[in-house]
Amino acid sequence: MQPYSGRLTSFAQAIGDGVAVIPSASVHLRNNDAEFEFRQDSDFHYITGFPEPESVLVVRPKGGPERSVLFVRPRDRVKETWNGKRYGPEGARARFGVDAAYDIAELDEKLPELMVGATTLYYKFGDDERTDRRVQEALAAARDRVRRGGNAPRSIQEPGTVLHEMRLLKTADEIETMRRACAITRLGHVAGMRATQPGIYEYELEAIIEHAYRANGAQAVAYPSIVAGGDNATILHYHSNREQLEDGQLVLVDSGCEFDLYASDVTRTWPVNGRFSPEQKAIYEIVLAAQKAGIEQVRPGYRFSAYHEAALRVIVDGLLELGLLRGTRDENLQGQQYQDYFMHRSGHWIGLDVHDVGRYLEEDGVTSRKLEPGMVVTVEPGIYVRRDLECNERFKGIGVRIEDDILCTQSEPENLSADIPKEMSEIESITGSDVLAHA
Repeated sequence: MQPYSGRLTSFAQAIGDGVAVIPSASVHLRNNDAEFEFRQDSDFHYITGFPEPESVLVVRPKGGPERSVLFVRPRDRVKETWNGKRYGPEGARARFGVDAAYDIAELDEKLPELMVGATTLYYKFGDDERTDRRVQEALAAARDRVRRGGNAPRSIQEPGTVLHEMRLLKTADEIETMRRACAITRLGHVAGMRATQPGIYEYELEAIIEHAYRANGAQAVAYPSIVAGGDNATILHYHSNREQLEDGQLVLVDSGCEFDLYASDVTRTWPVNGRFSPEQKAIYEIVLAAQKAGIEQVRPGYRFSAYHEAALRVIVDGLLELGLLRGTRDENLQGQQYQDYFMHRSGHWIGLDVHDVGRYLEEDGVTSRKLEPGMVVTVEPGIYVRRDLECNERFKGIGVRIEDDILCTQSEPENLSADIPKEMSEIESITGSDVLAHA
């Protein structure tokens, strides 16, 4: 539990005279009496490691002997028989490094007193109406108790103002977990490439990829997999995955596993029949060159925006060379005509959330912040030639995106997903190889 206790200590130091209330994720019904699979809230996991729902952490650095308190579900033999073991207050206190732990039923009684003496409440309103109401009532009660003297919180801030900047800088242990997630994701993508052939359905490919994740220890997908064949690859967030893949098409696969709650996020694009056509090759070469140019900019001291700008210049130059854009590079960058083909940024933070937390801008709210060692980003340029564009017919229906997870180190960028094939010769040698082997 050392990583969590260290984070808890750092967080407590950062909030000073404040008090923080951080709830776990809740259990939600999927339909009737069937629940969605539970996934812990990322902030709550980051600071506690506690895996159960219906729990609340209270941190009050100036709170005497009980500076960190967990409220958790009690032990219950009948419920544990149906749904699995619980730690209970005693187990939570012994195992998770907090100063005290109580039954969640005691939260309403104890929370007002835990707030007394604090000047600022760190709590995120808006995620859960019931918890919001409990916190509001506790805050009112705490303020009522100090009317004749003492302090109760008069200002409110989100815990994320502190926690999210902590989460942005990954430790060695976190990076190793993300490497493991990328290694498992590699097994899924390669399995998908090997199984691809004309006639296979997108959902079959999705199943093959995600089976490899589960079979190798991943607990979940980091986000719903995109398996987009042909024209579907020009839809950025295509999720239907129901169409049959045809000879001559590309298939764009944006899929990554989640391992120990840490995400991977990888996109590869490959030809259904195992061979890129000249037009597909031309688009793919531009995107690959753009991605490599972007990755080179993931260095300490460089602006976050630098890698998108580098990738964008390569894409604009390539589209001009193919005749899909007209004019000069500067004209297209200024007029943003490229957005017909490339309409998204080239990446985002990644960590416990696939689109991870942390500011992208300096405190002025305008300037792109500088990268630091320990930050992990995706680099994912793409080109999407939709059918409704007025351009050369030969390129219509081609969608290509290439994405990797890149660690900013003290010097050179480290590609955590580098082992997943993306060079065209390697992709062509792998795609359909299982089919040929069984022919």
